[in-house]
Amino acid sequence: MSETIFSKIIRGEIPCHRVYEDELVLAFLDINPLSEGHTLVIPKRAAVTLDALDDESSAAIGRVLPRICRAVLAATGTEAYNILQNNGPGAHQAVFHVHFHIIPKPSAERGLGIRWPGGAIDHAKAATLAAAIAEQLDD
Repeated sequence: MSETIFSKIIRGEIPCHRVYEDELVLAFLDINPLSEGHTLVIPKRAAVTLDALDDESSAAIGRVLPRICRAVLAATGTEAYNILQNNGPGAHQAVFHVHFHIIPKPSAERGLGIRWPGGAIDHAKAATLAAAIAEQLDD
């Protein structure tokens, strides 16, 4: 995996506004926030996409993400927020190190804007796809 800005932040070569740190996870304020309190949560072990992240790092993020969300909401006085996590350039990933955005949504104008162009499900194809996905989980 190539070097990223997050690698340098983890090593302390680039400063950040830390909000949480343990042996596996680092959380800090985004330097280009969509709203006040926009926080990034990253594993210290590098992986480009979530599917490539090891189980221990995944579990560590899962344990602390809700706590960090509660802290961001309390500190900002915001009640609504988004969690954003992109995987791959086609999904708008810009830094190729797994990271979760906690983005407070204080108003319609601030925070993450989302357009959701939903479609209709084909139930026959969905049943086949669900079975194929479940089969992959058995391996």
